This record gives sequence, structure tokens and C-alpha cells, in this order.
Amino acid sequence: MLSRGKSFCREKREMEKTLFEKIIPFWASRGIDQEYGGYLLNFDENGKPYGGTDKYLVTQTRMLWGFSHLSRWKQGAEKDSLYQHARQGLQFLLNHFWDSRFGGFYWKVSRQGDPIDKAKLTYGETFAIYALSEYYLRFGDKTALEYAEKTFDLLQIYAADTLNGGYYENIEENWERSKDGFYAGDRKSLDIHMHLMEALTTLYQASGKEIHRRKLIESIELIMRHMVNQDIGYGYNQFDVSFHKIPAINIYRTWNAERETNEEISVPVDTTSYGHNVELSWLLDRAFEVLRQETPEYRPVLRKLLDHSLQYGYDFEYGGIYRDGIADKEVLVKDKEWWQNFESLVGYLNGYVKYQDEAYAEAFERTWVFVRDNFMNMEVGESRQLLDRQGESIVGNMGNAWKGIYHTGRALSECLERLTLLNTREDEVDD
Repeated sequence: MLSRGKSFCREKREMEKTLFEKIIPFWASRGIDQEYGGYLLNFDENGKPYGGTDKYLVTQTRMLWGFSHLSRWKQGAEKDSLYQHARQGLQFLLNHFWDSRFGGFYWKVSRQGDPIDKAKLTYGETFAIYALSEYYLRFGDKTALEYAEKTFDLLQIYAADTLNGGYYENIEENWERSKDGFYAGDRKSLDIHMHLMEALTTLYQASGKEIHRRKLIESIELIMRHMVNQDIGYGYNQFDVSFHKIPAINIYRTWNAERETNEEISVPVDTTSYGHNVELSWLLDRAFEVLRQETPEYRPVLRKLLDHSLQYGYDFEYGGIYRDGIADKEVLVKDKEWWQNFESLVGYLNGYVKYQDEAYAEAFERTWVFVRDNFMNMEVGESRQLLDRQGESIVGNMGNAWKGIYHTGRALSECLERLTLLNTREDEVDD
């Protein structure tokens, strides 16, 4: 089975070229705000600035995470350059997003750094923890870890639902829950809790503290108990505070509400995101790896999440993964968005590395071809945002207030790590 590793040599070369010669240079040359600090995100299909310059916590921290994490691939002057890009982003984050009165990070500031929206979204605080922990792991800056731990502590005090479990998600400046309905004070979601698990994985990796380990395990247990159909292998979408499934709606201060094509789909409670399911598979695997513990009761779910996406959410005619569907029934939205497809590269390749299942290898190869030939604008250096089923551009922007280096850069980095492992295994077999 491991002979497949050598057949990925072309994909490895192409991904290296795409990451190191396209994506990193794109954001390094355009994304650094040389005047005020932090990061600029809005770039059109030609890589030219467009639209507003307000800075969202979620993408400022994702850019900080990206430059920190991707420095692992570089040495010398190139590594130092990525460090400088990350360092100035850290300074802007701490100087302008941190709320010195109530604690936590604001959701949105102006380009200059003046607060616009002082809300404390669990989603945003989560990515602050993720980025600060990664910065500490890469560069050893104890201030970054200190703020990651401060933010974690605030979530435990003000956002944790000690009655029902999990975390409230939309929270205002003074840590009061937001209103119900569109403001989502009465909702919980797989999306936010999955990314919290992701952040806790990196926080525990950075701190080694027992409390962070326990909260990571707690987040995994909660997701698996309430948010995933373990028998069939898909995640649900939204819940009330007691984790009863409810129909998903577009929520204030979310990507679904602010994306250019923000369809409001009226459907039953069992909607699912194929991209989230595949992403959850490999993020769970990473969490188990960091925890250094086997969880045999959950291991089968990692495969079921991949298998469900292939059976119901994958386009075997044109390649790539669809946006949304209903559980184990029909696809609802056949458009293809950048993040689901980049994350699926990691998920399917991770599945192949773990299980040597040729179906995952084929899905990885097909998805990469679709990403390479349709999503990636190689002349400019980044991915288009949204395509139709056949791969024609619907929204060609390279970046926006929600789209930066995180999904594209991370996916290729994670894939390269696994492709290197496959090639190393193959060399060992040859020896």
C-alpha cells in the first residue's frame, strides 16, 4: 500500500511551489499594513486592494497564526522575515484589540485600531488563543502565552455554560450574552466548538497544563456526544443551549451572514457541512495525537466522517466538495467554496496516511486537481473564494474580511507534512 507515497511526488512538488512561491509571497507582499500595523485582507481577483479596511479579530489572529506556523518551513533570513510579519501582528493585536477594562479581545477595529465592535465572540477569542499559542510555540514569546491563558480563563468565567456544557458564543463587551435569534445568544454550533477544540489543542501543546488538557478532552467529549451523528458520520449544525438540534440560520457576525452569496436556506434540523465534517476528522486526530491517548470509541468516527462526505458531498464528475447538504440525503448547495476544499485536502490525505484506503488517496488527488486548476489563481498567487460546480468563478476575490492565509496556507502545510511522512515510509520500505 505504501507504494502510493511515491505516486504523490508530483502533488508534493506542486504544493511546495504553490505554498512557497505563491501563497506566502502573496500575503507577505500585500497583507502587512505598513502604515498602522496588523494585516490588510481585502484583495480582488487581480490581487488589488478593494473595499473596506476594518480589521476583524478572526482574520487578524488567523494571519498571525499563519505567519507563525509557516515559519517552520523556513530558515535564516526567510524565517526571520516571517517572524517580523507575525511580530508586528502580535503587537497590533495586543495594543488595539485587547480590552483593558473588561478583558478579552474586541471583535472589530478600524484600520488605525480604534474599536468599532467591542463584542466578545467566543469564535474570535478562540482564534486569539490559537494564534497566541502558536506564536509561543514557534518563537518562545512568553507574553503571547500569557495572553492566550488569560483569554482561556475569561472564557471559563464568562462564556462557559456550567449548566448544559459547552460555551455561549455571541457575547457583548461586558461579557453579557447577546440577544436571542439573529444575535445568537440562545444558540450553540458545531463550527465554534470545533474551532475551540482546535485552539485548546494548541494551547495544551504550548502550556502543558492539566487544566488545558482537561478542557480539551471535555470539548472532544461534548462534540462527540451532542454534535455528531456517530453512527452515520456527519456533524449537525446549530443547537439551542441544551443541545437540541434546531434549524440553522444566518447569525450576526458570522461568515454565513456576511459572505457575498449569503443564501438563507430553510431546511430541517439535520443540515450538515461536508467541509466541516472532513475538517473535524483531521482536527480530532490531531487532538488525540497531542493528548497522546487512544480513544478507541471515537476512532471509527474519524473514518465515518470521511466516508459520509465522499458518499453524499463529493463531486466525482468535476472534483471537489460541495458546500452543504441534508444529513444522508440530497446536496443543498452545489457551489464550491475555497475553505471546504482546502480543508478536504488535509482530511482525505490524513485518512490515507492512517488507513491506507485508496478511496481517500483518490479523493485527495481529485480535490487537488480541482483546487490547482480552478480555485488557485496562479498568476496572482492565492485562491478564488467561490466557484460553481464546474469550477467557473462566482466570487474571484483573493481575500476579504474573513479570508486570509489560514485555510490555504495551513492546508498545504499540513499536506506537505503528511506527504513527507509518506515518502519517508517509502524510503524505509526500500531500505
